[in-house]
Amino acid sequence: MRFIHIADVHLGAEPDAGPLYSGRRAQELWDTFEYVIRVCEEEQADLLLIAGDLFHRQPLLRELKEVDHLFSTLSHTKVVLVAGNHDYIRRDSYYRTFQWSGNVCPLFGETAEYIDLPELRTAVYGLSYHRREIREPLYDRLAAGGVEPVEILVAHGGDEKHIPMDIRKLSAAGFDYIALGHIHKPQAVEKNRIIYAGALEPVDRNDTGPHGYIRGEITPQGVRTQWIPCACREYIHLDLAVDRTDTETSIREKTRKIISENGNENIYKITLKGKRDADISFNTKRIADVGNILEVIDETSPAYDMRRLYEDNRDNLLGQYIRCFDGCAEGSVEYEALCEGVDAILGSR
Repeated sequence: MRFIHIADVHLGAEPDAGPLYSGRRAQELWDTFEYVIRVCEEEQADLLLIAGDLFHRQPLLRELKEVDHLFSTLSHTKVVLVAGNHDYIRRDSYYRTFQWSGNVCPLFGETAEYIDLPELRTAVYGLSYHRREIREPLYDRLAAGGVEPVEILVAHGGDEKHIPMDIRKLSAAGFDYIALGHIHKPQAVEKNRIIYAGALEPVDRNDTGPHGYIRGEITPQGVRTQWIPCACREYIHLDLAVDRTDTETSIREKTRKIISENGNENIYKITLKGKRDADISFNTKRIADVGNILEVIDETSPAYDMRRLYEDNRDNLLGQYIRCFDGCAEGSVEYEALCEGVDAILGSR
């Protein structure tokens, strides 16, 4: 039995994507979702498992119709989905009344239920959120029921506010595969068997790293899985080393180069680190103009000539302050305190 496992698609979100991509980033979430549907059809996957947060908020009726049309184009694949904490099933949710295509099997119950798919010799278990937060460990009480030879759990959560999970209990519950959602970073909790697919596309500037989906196969020999990257672009956080020879122009050149090396299509947060010339300051907004950069943070500190500063100020407060740190090594906590104090005193002038 072959399956594809996705989670946290967040259709309807409008991610912050910098000056180049913010206008079209919301559509890219749909584009990548459509791509996965095409993969299901091309590979004739038996199951598409969606582990919550297909939508970023309550789905609009027209959005459900668009999604259902995509599902209806699958000639072989059956779709099993649960609602997560973002698209939870409110009293007025269209999830409650929407009529899905025949190949779609929603598990929208507030308590655990299962779909029996005898043609695949498979049963899929799951439950959906009916409120934003669920602090009870609902999955700890679940166990495979022996309905079919292959049994799968689709689950969303894993933190204190969103169905805490005891991985030891999940592992011992008898499921052949557990498709997890809610954590946006892809990760295998238990190799080949208990896996967070991660967000299909990054939707937040802290969703760093590549994103994609899980391709899996269950045979009499066990479960095999493969993580497949497919996101249009990544959020990347980079530290840029600065030294005393750098100017704002040289930092712009370094920034342009490091972005080119890591992919111009990606979205960046750049942190400047190191010691700059004491006479130099950086306009971070101008540095951010060289590429698709959300933010440039300047964490540099001036590289003061402490000996010269002391000689020029030995008879005033600045000189007395420098004298208190005589002998401290550059790079030590004491030296950082010295630089902070010098900054403050010079700034007060």
